[in-house]
Amino acid sequence: MEDQIKNLLNNNNNNIENINNDEEYKPIVKIYDSDKQNLMDRINSGEFMKIQAPMVRFSRLPFRMLVKRWGCDITYTPMIMAAEFNRSESARDSDFTINKLDEPLIVQFGVNDAEELVSAAEKVKDYCQGIDINCGCPQRWVMKEGFGANLLLHPEKIYDMVKQINNRVPIPISIKIRVQSDLKNTIELAKRAEKIGVSWITVHGRTSAMRSSHPVDYDAIKLVKDSVKLPVFANGDVFTLDQSNEIREKTGVNGVMSARGLLTNPALFKGYDKTPIECIKDFINIYSEYGGLHPVIFHRHLMYMLYEYHNKNEKSEFNKLSTISGIMDYINDKFLF
Repeated sequence: MEDQIKNLLNNNNNNIENINNDEEYKPIVKIYDSDKQNLMDRINSGEFMKIQAPMVRFSRLPFRMLVKRWGCDITYTPMIMAAEFNRSESARDSDFTINKLDEPLIVQFGVNDAEELVSAAEKVKDYCQGIDINCGCPQRWVMKEGFGANLLLHPEKIYDMVKQINNRVPIPISIKIRVQSDLKNTIELAKRAEKIGVSWITVHGRTSAMRSSHPVDYDAIKLVKDSVKLPVFANGDVFTLDQSNEIREKTGVNGVMSARGLLTNPALFKGYDKTPIECIKDFINIYSEYGGLHPVIFHRHLMYMLYEYHNKNEKSEFNKLSTISGIMDYINDKFLF
């Protein structure tokens, strides 16, 4: 089995440099037979949802499949820039790779124009169970282009995009926001979004100016939850299942979303305190079958997953590896796959 995996991974490594032209990056699509409201039925029934956050570079198909096997109820694509997605077939092939096991899936777009969003949503509506507008990314280039958290300064753009999706594309629409320094603005945004038909809101409990080391304001998330009747998910510092349950108790939210926590431990929602070896095996097997990741990203995922297993010297040794074959040899030697 080890030789078979190595051969598959080596073949991927030989062909992966030209990502947009590689056959494995073509979407493996499925027209969903299930009602698009099926996910909403689950959410509205009171089921507490465990969610993988949209992460640039990381929340692609192999990782989404992994975390679904290990406890996630919903996964998100990375933020996809709607304008480029609409304009470029190669961007669509690269940014939106799925298969029949990839549900329920939410496609997140970076966008500030209703027509661009509608056009992009039309292209993916048959292959996902929801569309999300990124209203929280604090990266400078995103803010400068008028996307992400910049939209919090221009809420009318958010309302217009939500209205147009509700009027023209039959699919749930959500928004992912950060709290603002003046919480009155956050509460007003949530109430307006509810009135115009947002399906749910995900609230990151930091402002766009705060670093990840700053404590998450769960009281602010609770204020948002208490101000609306629609489902609200909490985002920020979800690293264990116990923390998820504590956040639920503190805020009353309908679910929690994790980013860094799932990167270091994709099985956290199953209650594991570090990534089980079986989970790492699953990730390697998924990658060997589906590809879909640049070798650098494959390596980075394993760096995060193996972090708790390595001492300082082992971390340094593993981090210096540069080929798929070298990575696999190391893991086979150390963990006896």
